Amino acid sequence: MALTPSTLDDLLSGRAVPHGWLHLPPGTDPHTLVTSLTGRCGVPRTLVLDGFADPTADEERGAALLALLDGRGVTVRAWAHGDRWIGAGTAKDAEGEVRPVLATVPRQERAPLAVVPGECVDWVERLIGITGWSAPPRRPGIDWAATETRLGTRLPADYKRMVETFGEGAFDAFLSLNQEPWTDLWEDGLLAWAGTEHKNRYCWRPDGEDPDRWTVTVQTFDGEDVGFDCSAAEFVCRVLVDPHHRFTMARYFDTHWFSSYRQDA
Repeated sequence: MALTPSTLDDLLSGRAVPHGWLHLPPGTDPHTLVTSLTGRCGVPRTLVLDGFADPTADEERGAALLALLDGRGVTVRAWAHGDRWIGAGTAKDAEGEVRPVLATVPRQERAPLAVVPGECVDWVERLIGITGWSAPPRRPGIDWAATETRLGTRLPADYKRMVETFGEGAFDAFLSLNQEPWTDLWEDGLLAWAGTEHKNRYCWRPDGEDPDRWTVTVQTFDGEDVGFDCSAAEFVCRVLVDPHHRFTMARYFDTHWFSSYRQDA
């Protein structure tokens, strides 16, 4: 079976795999299948390796796929993508023969909790829950001291945790997280930490000595500056799930994910 983009579109459309699993023809290369899905959905997590399931898998780490495969998985990679989990690799059929497989199951995201007055909210943890992120930190060893020296300023702790946790990639394949703030808007008094396909730039206006008190300014594609009294991580959480936010992404997606661009980020 040739895995062309149109073939993969058909497989993922729900017509071929409507929340279930499908053994693919024997000539299908599982590695090519996984590579093609990685190009679309980002870096996967390993759910089953040599027949052994990930013991940490829970409802936020692909456990529904394990339940669907019912112990038949041999090597399975998994992606939290949109409103479903996607699994691909190899699994045993009813006769015990190992064959290429593609599986999908519905995915429920953990909605962010309302903020209780006086509560100290960890917005990075909430972002992890919203996106179903379950991979280990992608860039835990960043030399932030060198980065901050080069920029001439300290950076907010929540932004640094986002980069360390998620690495290089984009939320909902739309909002790209800068791995180091961009300085091309310094003349406007802005430091850009993210951006979108619509050319909106998500920035801070670095006022004051405490970077954890910096708030977000969005510079739109047509040059308007729009301020928000929140941190970077809170801003991302809110644009993902609040349908009334000016820059909401909740109108386009019911569930959310982070697509990694690099396997070894």
